[in-house]
Amino acid sequence: MKVKDYLRIESATNLSRSEVGRLGTVILFIVAVIVYTGATFAHVDQLFLLVAAAVVGAYMAINIGANDVANNVGPAVGSYALTLTGAIVIAAIFEAAGAIIAGGDVVSTVKKGIIDPADVSDPNVFIWVMMGALIGAALWLNAATWVGAPVSTTHSIVGGVMGAGIAAAGWEVVNWESMGKIALSWVVSPVTGGIIAALCLFTLKKTIFFKSNPVESARKVVPFMIGAMTWAFTTYIALKGIKKLVKVDFTTALLAGFAVGLIAIIIARPIINKAAPALENNRAGVNRLFTIPLIISAALLSFAHGANDVANAVGPLAGVVDALTSAEGGSSKVAIPLWVMVIGAVGISVGLALFGPKLIRTVGSEITELDRSRAFCIALAAAITVIFASQLGMPISSTHVALGAVFGVGFLREFLETRLGKVVENVLSQHQDDKDFAVTEQVLMTFRNAPPEDKQRILDEMKRMGSEAIIDAAQRKVLQKALKRQLVHRASLFKIVSAWIITVPVSAFLAALFYFVLRGMMVP
Repeated sequence: MKVKDYLRIESATNLSRSEVGRLGTVILFIVAVIVYTGATFAHVDQLFLLVAAAVVGAYMAINIGANDVANNVGPAVGSYALTLTGAIVIAAIFEAAGAIIAGGDVVSTVKKGIIDPADVSDPNVFIWVMMGALIGAALWLNAATWVGAPVSTTHSIVGGVMGAGIAAAGWEVVNWESMGKIALSWVVSPVTGGIIAALCLFTLKKTIFFKSNPVESARKVVPFMIGAMTWAFTTYIALKGIKKLVKVDFTTALLAGFAVGLIAIIIARPIINKAAPALENNRAGVNRLFTIPLIISAALLSFAHGANDVANAVGPLAGVVDALTSAEGGSSKVAIPLWVMVIGAVGISVGLALFGPKLIRTVGSEITELDRSRAFCIALAAAITVIFASQLGMPISSTHVALGAVFGVGFLREFLETRLGKVVENVLSQHQDDKDFAVTEQVLMTFRNAPPEDKQRILDEMKRMGSEAIIDAAQRKVLQKALKRQLVHRASLFKIVSAWIITVPVSAFLAALFYFVLRGMMVP
């Protein structure tokens, strides 16, 4: 046997070992859920249904961890502010903390009023609807994770509830006004997040990176950027992260955020002034100032996600528990039991640790290249967008907001590259005769690969070249084609947007299918 054949077999064996290990961990978690549910609710008449619902809820939570949490920590990993292991540990801790400490408030089991339980009067039918919704949404999340497409947990469960509800009670059971708002959010969420992130990054470029002394500029600007992020996240957590513990109105949250933001500026300024002399006077040096804010933002985003999306995702499981353990059957609003929240929290941590790295890499590095300043803008945009969307009463997806911010950063970079490329064309168009094409080509390719802050210096050098920067029209066309760069990976863009578009209908179809399967199994 050749060495390369041996290495190939060894690599395949290691892969199979890791897959078996992940599968074994998932099975252990599912068995633990079965044992706990069976022992705690042994008195329930239809115990097998409750155990089955708990297993499906755990499966749903695992898929949330594998897919949805990547949006919170992906930019920090892609910018190397956090290692992949560090990101997984932080996200797991704060997701669980958010779910258990601040989550589980009274929430709609039918996900923001998509269907009316009064139209599903039979408790058994209601149970089948909720279980079908969970299975359909979980299977779609699993498939999206497998192909590497980050999608919305919120929209997946919405589609699942809608599809199973239609299968049980017809089209009229759906609240189409709510569905219309959700459909509108498919466009509004990513566009708003992208615009805010692009504006933030453009501000950093104009005030820091395009300056001759970026570190000195950063000493003046970065404390205020950190203050803005502190304001945004304080307001965000006050409105969305601790609503179970304390009710805070929008104005109070804004004022509290503003006060904490001012304190952050006061604290950050001397720290940055002390660190500045040791920094390289370039983009890499400035980026080091954003490391700690990025780590904190990843933790806070995870906490808020755990407090909100986890509760919503296991809402259907809470509906099944309520229908099986109460005399009144399913109701439109139920308090999510602590043990259900624990299943959601632990399931998310398991899914993130075992299957999350694939989507974290997608968000952090495969869409566009991220450094810490760009990742900072993405986190800030996500917090601001969710704050104002919540105040307007618009149901938005944190996934769509975060990914829209990533795309906004990438497209801004492309726009700036194109604009600077046109400046090159203007320089070249002033010349008529060809003198030394090789020298010009070398300078232009250096220009193509340079960081944006270095491009102005290169343009100045080209102007000083005079006759050496002369090329003809045909050569100019060749160089223009070579200089064009796509800084947003178009294949990733197409894959993600396509997945967003089909999330609700696919989840609805799968949920309806499994509703009919459950009904066929349960009806005598």
